[in-house]
Amino acid sequence: MKKLSAARMEQCIGCHSCSLACARLVHKQLSWNKAGIRIRSSGGMAAGFEAKLCLACSPPPCAQACPTGALSPRRAGGVIQKRKLCIRCGKCAEACPVDAIFLDHLVNPYVCLHCGRCVAYCPHDCLEMSEIKEPTREEVAS
Repeated sequence: MKKLSAARMEQCIGCHSCSLACARLVHKQLSWNKAGIRIRSSGGMAAGFEAKLCLACSPPPCAQACPTGALSPRRAGGVIQKRKLCIRCGKCAEACPVDAIFLDHLVNPYVCLHCGRCVAYCPHDCLEMSEIKEPTREEVAS
């Protein structure tokens, strides 16, 4: 299983290509408000930029807070999203410890699913996909 990380944000120029790629390729809408990854200024070009994305918590507090099961845990951390089950209560965003779930004006949640489709669209090679260790049966049982 793979995990997306913003490994080289010192190279980021804040172009938002990754956000737009996520919105277009994953969510089929071209809007910064419909992306699972967000780029924010840390104080402009001099201070750089930061990526807001799911850190693949295990267990994910957002999935635990979801009353309908619209977000469910992935085996190695992070979540699987089932949009049809979402009632737009916003509890997932409230539970996220790193503010990585974005709610649009209709309270639809957008979270990084670690698909990696945004990586190829970053012109400065700031993002990367890496393998994450899946828990063994013993680790799951404890």
